[in-house]
Amino acid sequence: MNKLQKLFNTKKKDILSIYFTAGFPKLDTTGEIIKGLEKSGVDFIEVGMPFSDPMADGPTIQESSEKALVNGMNLDIYFRDLEEIKTQVDIPLIAMGYVNQMIRYGSDRFLQACVDVGISGLILPDLPLKVYEEEYKKKFDHYGLVNVFLITPQTSDERIKEIDAISNSFIYMVSSASTTGSKSDIDNSQLEYFERVKSMNLNNPLIIGFGISNKETFSQACEYASGAIIGSAFVKAISKESNYEQISSFISKIKS
Repeated sequence: MNKLQKLFNTKKKDILSIYFTAGFPKLDTTGEIIKGLEKSGVDFIEVGMPFSDPMADGPTIQESSEKALVNGMNLDIYFRDLEEIKTQVDIPLIAMGYVNQMIRYGSDRFLQACVDVGISGLILPDLPLKVYEEEYKKKFDHYGLVNVFLITPQTSDERIKEIDAISNSFIYMVSSASTTGSKSDIDNSQLEYFERVKSMNLNNPLIIGFGISNKETFSQACEYASGAIIGSAFVKAISKESNYEQISSFISKIKS
């Protein structure tokens, strides 16, 4: 059982996750941001792997990814930065990116690197369930890593149950059929979707993401799930600087 799985075994409600892009706003800020988030009381962090074609991401995260790549971020530096701070933090980390990044790096080399730097799992939105089952599940299990699947309002109950059956940490509940950062509130149709999935009584906890940006939307999401993920709003907050005080201020407004 890794750190992420232990978290979900011990905490059931109001779990706060933050996403940010490694190498943004500056190449050398990744470790600083992780330490600041842990100090501020975040429960787990999604560390984005910058990619040239991030199809699930909205403008804010796309721009941060582009800037990180221009800054010089790549997977070797990504893993180096996490290696440098792994003994300084204890917070669960998830690597979020795209399956092509893993394939180009070499899947075994990539997964071993994740383990070596203290990553607990991955979110690869474009990795199909069937491909994961047939080609990667045994490898993930071998390395002790979890793979987190996404569901959307269009995901059928049957597919949700299939995802629940193969998952072993949490299910990422995308709040709407849109890219990250494209909404700033939660509407009635989303609440109906949340209620539908909540009523399925799945084995794995739900964490809601996309459109969670402040205390109000975080609290709403937590009524239907174990917690929520904030990405674009945080990336905007650190776009100019990433000192501990600014991170702490952002998180305290969510958790207050």
